[in-house]
Amino acid sequence: MRMTPGQTHAPHSIGTLPTLEELQHWTWVMGRAQQMMMEAALTPPEGVPVVPGFNDPATVGRVRDFWSDSMKLWQRFVDPAAEPSVAPKPDRRFKAEQWQSPLFDWIRQSYQVISDHMLRGVDALEGVDPKQKEQIRFAAQGFIDAMSPTNFPATNPEVLDKIVETRGENLLKGLQNMMADLGRGQLTHSDASAFEVGRNLAATPGKVVKRNYLYELIHYTPTTEKVAAVPIVIFPPWINRFYILDLAPEKSLIKWLVDQGFSVFMVSWKSADATMKDVMWDDYVAAQVDAIDTVRDLLDVESVHTVGYCVAGTTLAATLAYLTAQGQAEKVASATFFTAQVDFSKAGELLHFVDDEQLKMIAALSPEGYLDGRYLAMTFNLLRGRDLIWNYVTNNYLLGRDYVPFDLLHWNGDVTNLPAQWHLAYLTDLYRDNLLMQPGAMRIGGVPLDLTKVATPAYVQAGREDHIAPPESVWKITEAFTGPLRFVLAGSGHIAGVVNPPAAGKYQYWTNDTPAATLAEFVAGATETKGSWWPDWAQWLRTRDAATVAVQGARIPGEGALAALDEAPGRYVRQR
Repeated sequence: MRMTPGQTHAPHSIGTLPTLEELQHWTWVMGRAQQMMMEAALTPPEGVPVVPGFNDPATVGRVRDFWSDSMKLWQRFVDPAAEPSVAPKPDRRFKAEQWQSPLFDWIRQSYQVISDHMLRGVDALEGVDPKQKEQIRFAAQGFIDAMSPTNFPATNPEVLDKIVETRGENLLKGLQNMMADLGRGQLTHSDASAFEVGRNLAATPGKVVKRNYLYELIHYTPTTEKVAAVPIVIFPPWINRFYILDLAPEKSLIKWLVDQGFSVFMVSWKSADATMKDVMWDDYVAAQVDAIDTVRDLLDVESVHTVGYCVAGTTLAATLAYLTAQGQAEKVASATFFTAQVDFSKAGELLHFVDDEQLKMIAALSPEGYLDGRYLAMTFNLLRGRDLIWNYVTNNYLLGRDYVPFDLLHWNGDVTNLPAQWHLAYLTDLYRDNLLMQPGAMRIGGVPLDLTKVATPAYVQAGREDHIAPPESVWKITEAFTGPLRFVLAGSGHIAGVVNPPAAGKYQYWTNDTPAATLAEFVAGATETKGSWWPDWAQWLRTRDAATVAVQGARIPGEGALAALDEAPGRYVRQR
């Protein structure tokens, strides 16, 4: 039975289910609206101005598409047996069985339709600067993630069931979790009580053999009778604690390298405080040079292998340029870069946070000369808000679940403070102005830097799904350096793409021995190898120098000219 405009029916009360007659009426209303949209002309009548974004053909077409999708969705709600109006997308937020009920499936599909059309609207914007358009899309995606029905009790069937099951206890538990996070000024991702630095994190044996105002130098205890003659000096990013490379023993790159017969040294940076308000990038380059010289002198070797991760890799590139300009390039036998950038023209989503207004805001957040690490943690959380913010709002605030122990997420929440002047200069000079790629535009200690003069052998690793240092950006190192270079594209992203022990049997990596001018060309001719790229890197290091020496004297931490100051992992990693 179809109702016509002349027919009447009893009004539907809020809070009661609609009758079949009412559903049929509203189906007729929506169908008539769709028919009117289809019959409407796509171009305004003669004499009516075309206003972009309002009545131009493309905009009217998008409105019509939205109405059409909405009508199909309504038809699906009225007749659940009909074909799905919106093709389901893989989305773990809606994987629970409760989302299959007609009402909540309709809510999910409504959200999907609105989200898709909102992003299409952003993509269709004309006359907007491409960078600004990307910022708008990023903001729109953030809004869409925040407005997911999973984030609200009334529209999340899992939460509603939990409220009934626990008689509201889940909300009280969730409120307790939320108040604890508000008190510490930081979102919790993992059960903090499950981990302790020096016990089940950063537990590889070693000694702190040097300490100054900026870093500690850790020398790890060998586990083999002989070790590679050329030692490895690792520079982690000071944005986080060094132990991302020394997590639980089965994930530790440090332990793996030691067991492979390498002499390994790690720099542990000090978390900034008011005493470091004048620290600049020059100081970090000087610290890298100092660590290199310290290890060379301690072990009486001509050169060392160096490793730079993320921002420390960017700094390592500057260090190589500095040493080259000083005629001291031979101090470094090789340089390995973990997801590091030198050209920031394609630096990804972090570029959304480096316009002038945001730089002013960052400066205002650092009155004591250092930036509280919690601000930076929130920035990185925003880059993946669905996974790193709203997932925890749903699970730990609304459902009241306990936090799951996870060493990587524990590390992620163990934030470090940054020297404010250096941080602003880094964002301005590198992310905003991309000066490192301009020969002579940047100086260290008065020495102009020119990356095109660097001939140090380099191993460059990038993560295929890295959103912090996109592979297209990391690739540009190959366009800057002139020495022998091996580029490896690893599966996964900024962390899991690096921390991928061979025993786990996860992911893959791609190599290409044929010279390639672009990343796309590299990928087109690349060979895929299952599992971790660590063995490939170890083999590459050995091809630089295969000599070994006995483990004795200075090769044993604390037995050489530098006495042990502390057991690893040292003091700086524990300072807050």
